Amino acid sequence: MFMRPARPDRHAERLAALDCLRAKIMIADPDLNIVYLNRAVREMMAEAEEELKRELPRFSMATLMGSNIDVFHKTPDHQRRMLAALDKPHAATIRIGSRAFDLLVTPLMEAGRRSGFVVEWEDAHHRLLNLDYAAQIAAIQRAQAVIEFTVDGTIMKANQNFLQLMGYAEAEVAGRHHRMFVDEETARSADYAEFWRKLASGAPLAAQYRRLAKGGRPVWIEGSYNPILDHRGQVTKVVKFATDITAQMDLLGQLKVQIDSIDVAVGRSNREANAARDAVGTATGDVHSVAGNAEALAASINAIAGNMETSRAATDVAFEQAEAVGTDTDGLAAAAKAMGGIVALISNVASQINLLALNATIEAARAGEAGKGFAVVASEVKNLAIQAARATEQITKEIDGLQARSASVAMAMASIREQVTTVREEVSRAASAVSEQAAVTQEMSASAQSASTAVATVLGNVEEISAAVQEVSGAVRQTMEAAQALVR
Repeated sequence: MFMRPARPDRHAERLAALDCLRAKIMIADPDLNIVYLNRAVREMMAEAEEELKRELPRFSMATLMGSNIDVFHKTPDHQRRMLAALDKPHAATIRIGSRAFDLLVTPLMEAGRRSGFVVEWEDAHHRLLNLDYAAQIAAIQRAQAVIEFTVDGTIMKANQNFLQLMGYAEAEVAGRHHRMFVDEETARSADYAEFWRKLASGAPLAAQYRRLAKGGRPVWIEGSYNPILDHRGQVTKVVKFATDITAQMDLLGQLKVQIDSIDVAVGRSNREANAARDAVGTATGDVHSVAGNAEALAASINAIAGNMETSRAATDVAFEQAEAVGTDTDGLAAAAKAMGGIVALISNVASQINLLALNATIEAARAGEAGKGFAVVASEVKNLAIQAARATEQITKEIDGLQARSASVAMAMASIREQVTTVREEVSRAASAVSEQAAVTQEMSASAQSASTAVATVLGNVEEISAAVQEVSGAVRQTMEAAQALVR
């Protein structure tokens, strides 16, 4: 009827009316040749032309009018068979590249015979997108607690998950204000008023919230408050999606207590490690000082040992000299004794001479004048004998004194020999002791050096322990942050 209108004016009016429709209309004759495209379908096809051409090489907007609808199909035979048997409207969705179109094909009948087809096109993108959104929302509704509010916070409706979480029936919450889920102090606070002011301005809010369920039971939720805008950008309502994290928050509280305890222990360990490090540092200095002093002491004792060896050698020489002097003193005493015998002999000779002079004097007196010269000689001999006797007495006194002094010297030398022997023995023992001390001091110096090295190693270990404690402290903090992040 569109090909051969009985009244051309009415035909033009119908075409004009179709052009005004928002519906996208395409008309084909019985042979499936396109005879009409209204403005809406032309605009849609023109907008998608480049993409349609990539999938349908024969498609072209310039030649679309008058072409066969086969240009929309890669394998048109199936489509032709389906249309040939079509006697009522048929809906289908076709995909061309990334595009999806909803089609409604209606056969046109005139006088009992098919005169053509009307095809209504619609871009299926928004419908499919809305279906996807609806499926996502349904999934959210199944998985999360959902509640809707007016802009001022009045409850519109809540899903079963939310009602079950909070322990209410829908009739108990509908029409009431959100403040029924918070304590009185929070409801009166400026932060709570600001919370709803932000939502009314269109700002979404998401955080972890403490809420009160029926009976005042505390509930923790991970909540997202989402303002819903109309086509003018005005907020029409607020939808909250929530997940129950009460168990996680309870666990986090317990974990926080444990981590705080660990943190205190780690802090104490850190302080003790620092104190140990300081103490080891001080000990290192002390051990270094001891090692240095031990080395100096070893050097001093070695020097003393050398001096003691020299003293022992000198004492040995003194002992040998005292022995020699003692031998000479003994010889002197023996000589003094021998001189006493000589003096006795001289004294005896003097006595004999004196006796001889006396006899000579007697004989000279008998001889008279003849014996006067002899008497003079006898007198002189007597005088010499007297002088010899006197000299002998003086010599005897001196020899007695010499013998006494020799005896005293001999006794003194004996005492000196005993003292030198004692000193020699003491010097020997002292030299041996000093030698032993020198060896011990050397060992002490070596031990001090080893201790210094060991303390340095301990210092390094303590520093590593301190660093490890710092790492543990950082790990504890990271664990706490990770736990909080897991709750979120």
